[in-house]
Amino acid sequence: MKTDDPCIGVCQWDGRTGWCLGCGRTVPEIRAWRKMTPYRKTALVRDLPRRIRQIAAVQAQAGPGRT
Repeated sequence: MKTDDPCIGVCQWDGRTGWCLGCGRTVPEIRAWRKMTPYRKTALVRDLPRRIRQIAAVQAQAGPGRT
């Protein structure tokens, strides 16, 4: 699995989860990225799509302009 930095340059955080709206990581995960083992990076990268879907689902339920 590719474990390049998943940042897409959005850098805004969901207030409920602390996940970045762009890549799905938390601030501590972003800071630790370069020092993470390949195993940890792979595990995190595999979880990011689920996080992004979860954020999108909550925002869709809240309606436009409400996050």
